[in-house]
Amino acid sequence: MGVIVVFVSDTPEHHCKIPFNSTRNGTDVELPFHEQGSSSSSWIAPDSCSRYKRGGNWTETVGLGNDTEQCLDGWVYSTERYTATIVSEWDLVCDNAWKVPFSTSSFFLGVLIGSFVSGHLSDQFGRKPVFYFTMVLQTVTALIQATSVSWVMFCILNCLRGLGQISNYIASLVLGSEILSQSARVSFTLLCHSLGFGFGYALLPLFAYFIRGWRMLLVATAIPGFLFIPTWWLIPESPRWLLQKGRVEEAELVIRNAAKMNRVPVPEVIFEAGECLELMQNKCEEPQTYTYMDLIRTRNMRNITVLSVFIWMSTAIVFYGLSLNTSNLNGNVYLNCFISGAFDIVSYVASWLLINRAPRPTLLFSTLMFCGIMLLIIKLVPEDMHLMFQVLALLGKMGVSGAYCFTYVFFTELIPTVVRNMGLGIGSTAARIGTIICPYVIYMGVYSKILPYIIFGTISIMAAAVGLFLPDTRNCKLPNLISQAKPIRGLCFSCNLKSCNSCPKETVTAQAGITEEFKEMSKSAPC
Repeated sequence: MGVIVVFVSDTPEHHCKIPFNSTRNGTDVELPFHEQGSSSSSWIAPDSCSRYKRGGNWTETVGLGNDTEQCLDGWVYSTERYTATIVSEWDLVCDNAWKVPFSTSSFFLGVLIGSFVSGHLSDQFGRKPVFYFTMVLQTVTALIQATSVSWVMFCILNCLRGLGQISNYIASLVLGSEILSQSARVSFTLLCHSLGFGFGYALLPLFAYFIRGWRMLLVATAIPGFLFIPTWWLIPESPRWLLQKGRVEEAELVIRNAAKMNRVPVPEVIFEAGECLELMQNKCEEPQTYTYMDLIRTRNMRNITVLSVFIWMSTAIVFYGLSLNTSNLNGNVYLNCFISGAFDIVSYVASWLLINRAPRPTLLFSTLMFCGIMLLIIKLVPEDMHLMFQVLALLGKMGVSGAYCFTYVFFTELIPTVVRNMGLGIGSTAARIGTIICPYVIYMGVYSKILPYIIFGTISIMAAAVGLFLPDTRNCKLPNLISQAKPIRGLCFSCNLKSCNSCPKETVTAQAGITEEFKEMSKSAPC
């Protein structure tokens, strides 16, 4: 997962190494970190990137000067929290400190690329093969990354791991959504995907606490990926994708197997291949070939696309910014990370409980506004009130976590079926651009601890205000065609869509759920 860099790329306490310390009394002995600091305080400069010059040869008896010099002999790193991170491994401090946020951005660069290619791969080869291939890709890449011999190799593999991670996530989301019934999709997105992320985030500090080296931590978090391989024989391919490819018999077999497992009766003949394909080609009024230009061709779609790009990018910057900034909070980094994950879980459950009880724009506005207010209040907290500082940051994180998981549901309902994959891909790509930027916003905390929170809070409030322009989709049918895209300004038009809405693709998707809803729909299915 992307937030593992909280521990893999953390910067331990460090100071300059001095030659005489390593050869004291003719032996190769290195004093413990804090003993070095106290016993050698005479040569340590006010910052960790320089040391006072000594005249003549480096011996303990030579007097100090007032001038400073760079750490010519390297650095000594504290091992109290970690045995090693990539920072201590490759000296990513001082002049090389920029490489730390860059290594994080390399992961999200891979995520950006994956957002582009995953949809096309999934449409071409199927949801199931892409899901398992990318699961293996991110697992194997993490194992190889643990053997990195240089920072460059680490960044390249980090990019590949990010590509596999997002492709796997999107493929699993699409596969589950197309297999399940419409009533179960919201619960699947919020409880399965989002809660799974929250539990993984909460378990990460437990792994990191017992595994203090970055290499073994990568190995430990990669191994569970292999546990998914046996599920290849349990999870079916998407019936909707099979129908689109003309593989009607396979789609029917998937539905019959699911019906048998759930003890739901099915008609003797579910699909008639020739009739179904003809309906999919001729029943809908609009053409079946769409491009990215269709996302901006009409006024309603253009408005929704522009707003989705801004909201998705803003939410991702704040969410990942607060997640990755956990190590910079005062207190125990492991406890902070666990509490942050626990707050995420609470937020996901609350979103699931509220999603059908409040208008969608109001819910999005409330979560983002709450986050922004909590982060901006931090500016008013005295510097010595560390606990209050942490509480406000975690409350802000809880607000944006709810908004982040909610955007997947909201924009799935806003974007018509014919361009839904492309629309979500554009929004996801915008989010990845935001995640590439956020490590550098966090890096500003080196100069001002409060500055990143002010930036994140301001962005969150701006996104909240923009979210009010979106139309409400609660209790509305999913739009299928471009002409059914809703106008913005938050005014919900009549949700009673015309009969053309029941295009066979949507009907088949509902049938694949194998629920009571499927039982009723299968009797009157047009295919």
